[in-house]
Amino acid sequence: MAATAFYQAIGTLQYSGCFSNSNLNQENGNSSYRLVSKVFNLDIAPLRSGTHCSRKRSFSVIQASTSQSTVFDPVSSPSNGSKSDSKKKPSEAALILIRHGESMWNEKNLFTGCVDVPLTKKGVEEAIEAGKRISNIPIDMIYTSALIRAQMTAMLAMTEHRRKKVPIILHDESEQARVWSQIFSEDTNKQCIPVITAWQLNERMYGELQGLNKQETAERFGKEKVHEWRRSYDIPPPNGESLEMCAQRAVAYFKENIEPQLQCGKNVMIAAHGNSLRSIIMYLDKLTSQEVISLELSTGIPMLYILKEGQFIRRGSPVAPTEAGVYAYTKRLAQYRQRLDEMFQS
Repeated sequence: MAATAFYQAIGTLQYSGCFSNSNLNQENGNSSYRLVSKVFNLDIAPLRSGTHCSRKRSFSVIQASTSQSTVFDPVSSPSNGSKSDSKKKPSEAALILIRHGESMWNEKNLFTGCVDVPLTKKGVEEAIEAGKRISNIPIDMIYTSALIRAQMTAMLAMTEHRRKKVPIILHDESEQARVWSQIFSEDTNKQCIPVITAWQLNERMYGELQGLNKQETAERFGKEKVHEWRRSYDIPPPNGESLEMCAQRAVAYFKENIEPQLQCGKNVMIAAHGNSLRSIIMYLDKLTSQEVISLELSTGIPMLYILKEGQFIRRGSPVAPTEAGVYAYTKRLAQYRQRLDEMFQS
C-alpha cells in the first residue's frame, strides 16, 4: 500500500495574538480571561472552541501556563512590520511530527505502552539526527507526551536547531509549580520555546502486555492473536487501549489545542509515539481505519506537514539540513532559512 511505503515561561512575553484557553482562568463566560500575576483583564473574542485570538498584537503576560504562543522573532516575522501585514491571516504554518528515538524497552523487545522508559544511546543519536534534519525549519511551540522518551527526543532535537532557542517545559500542574518556574528576564524569554506536555499524546496503553517480551507473548497466545492486539484498529489487548481508543484522545487533543495554534500561524513540533502519531496522521491525511493499521513510523524520523489555506499538505521527511527540496516547498520556509543563513554568516 502506498501509504505504508511512504511512512517508513513565567515572565514578559510578546504574543502575536493566538493562544489556547486551556490554561487560562475563565471569567464571565467566554468573553473575559484573567491573566496573573499582574492584575489586569484582557477582553478577547472567541475564535472557535478552545481557542482565542487577541485583538491586540502584543501584551504582557506573567504566567508560564499562558505562554502557548511564540515570542516575536525577527527571523520568522515579516520584515516590514506594516499594519496591513499584521491584519492578514497567516498564509501557512509548519507542523513537524517525530516519533521518539529507540527506548530501552524497544531495544529489549518489550511492550512499553505507557510505562515511562528512557531512550537508549541509539535513541539519543536518533533524536540528535532528527534535530539536524529540522534545523532550518521554524519552531514556535513544542508539544510532547507526558513520557520521558518523547520529551528527551524533543529536547535533544532542539539542541541542533540553528536558531538556538531553549525549549522550556511549562509546569502548570500546581500553583507552586507555576510560581517556582518563573522567568523574570524578558530577553531570556524571547530566546525560549514553550514545551507543553500532554498525557493525551501518550503511547496507547497496552494493558496486561506492558513489560512482556513480544516474542514470548506471541508464543504464549499465538502470533495471530498478538498481531490482532497490535495491528487491529478496534480490538484492545487485555485491559488496554485499541488504536481507536488512542485516536479518540490524541486527535481530540490535537484538534482542540494544537490545530488552532497552527491556524494562527504558529509552527509546531510534536514529539510523541507510534500510535498517537498514527492517530494524528490518520486525521491529517484522512486515512481509513484499514489504511492506518498498516502505517509504520520509524523512530527518530521527522515528518513535515504544511497547513495552507485550511489544508494539511504532507511534505515528507527532510533528508538533511542542507537538502534544498524541503525548503523549496513554500516561500515562507525558504525565506526563514535565508534569514538564518544571513544571521549566522561569519
